[in-house]
Amino acid sequence: MTEQPGGRGAPLPLIPPPKGLSTDNVLSPMRQWLPSSLQTLPGRPVPSQGTVAALAPMVERVGEPGFAAGLLQDLEPVLPAASWSVYRTGHRCKPTLFLSASRGVPDTTRDCWWAYLSGPYRSDRTWGRAFDDMPLGEPATRLCHLSAADVPGEHRARVYDAHGVSERVSVVEHESDGSVFAVNFYRHQHQRPFSDRQIGAFESVAPVLLALTRKHIQLSQRPGALPALLPTLAAPEAADGGTRARMQPHHAAQALHVPQGSHSQPLPLPLLRMRLVRLQVGLTDRELDVCARLLQGMTHEGIASDLQLGVPTVKTYRNRAFARLGIHFRNELFARVLGT
Repeated sequence: MTEQPGGRGAPLPLIPPPKGLSTDNVLSPMRQWLPSSLQTLPGRPVPSQGTVAALAPMVERVGEPGFAAGLLQDLEPVLPAASWSVYRTGHRCKPTLFLSASRGVPDTTRDCWWAYLSGPYRSDRTWGRAFDDMPLGEPATRLCHLSAADVPGEHRARVYDAHGVSERVSVVEHESDGSVFAVNFYRHQHQRPFSDRQIGAFESVAPVLLALTRKHIQLSQRPGALPALLPTLAAPEAADGGTRARMQPHHAAQALHVPQGSHSQPLPLPLLRMRLVRLQVGLTDRELDVCARLLQGMTHEGIASDLQLGVPTVKTYRNRAFARLGIHFRNELFARVLGT
C-alpha cells in the first residue's frame, strides 16, 4: 500500500476517498486514507469550535473508570456513534479487546468481538489487505470508513448483521509487526448514515482520539490505577448514565453458562465455535471444527466424513483442543461449553 505524491493527507490509491461529495447523509464505498495535516493542506477538515470543545472532557476522563462510556457520549456532537471498540488484531499478535461501550442500544460489543474471533479475523481484509499480506515496517496511521455491505459474507453475517451494525469509521495504526491497533466507531441500523461532514469532523480529531485511547490503556495497566487489563480478558468498566461500557470478563467460562432446557435441535456450529473461542482463544480452526461437531453429538466417524478427514486426524485435533482447554473427556467439554 503506497502513498500518492503529496505526503501526509494524500489519499491511498487502494481505496481513495470520493471527491466532491455533498454533506448529505450518503454512504460511501469502503475507503482508507491518511490523516490530514490540519494546518497546511487547503480543503482538509479543521476542527470546529464544537469539535475542539468535545475533546476537553475526553482528556479529563483519561485513566478514569468511566472513560469508555464517557468518550462515546462526548463524541456524539462530532460523530453520533452507537458503540465503539478498541482492539489489536493480526496474525503476529494475540488478538485483544481493550475496551468497548455502547450508547442508546444494548451493549453487544463483547459479543461482536467473540464472533469476530470465531473465524472472520483470520481473513479480515477490511483494513485494506489480509494480515498475511501486511509487510513489516514502520508504524503507519490510517483512517478507514466502510458500510456493512463492504464486508465479506461470513464476517458481515457474524459480526455486523447479527448485531445490527451498519457502518464503521476507524482510526487505525498498522504496527511494525504487521498487526493492527484499531479505534472503531459504529453506526447501528436504527441510525442515519454518517454524513460526509461528520466523517470530516471525525478525521480532524482522529489522531487525538488515538493518542487518548493509547494513554488510557497505558494508565489502566499501572498497578493501583485501575484494574489491570489482561492480555485477552479484562474486567468490566463502569457504566456512566444510560451508557453500558464493558471490557472483557475475568472469567469467560462464567459468561458462557447458559441454562439448558430440552433442546430439540443442537446449537448451530457458528454459535458453538463462538463459545469455544470464549473459553480458549488459541484453538485452531480445525480444533474448533471438531469440538463444535462433538457438541452437536456427532461421532468421530461422522466428523471425519463431514470434514473429509481421517478418523485418526479427527482424534488428534480433539486431543489438541482438549489439552488447550485443560480437559480429558467429552462430558467435560459439554460441561464447559453448554453448562451441562
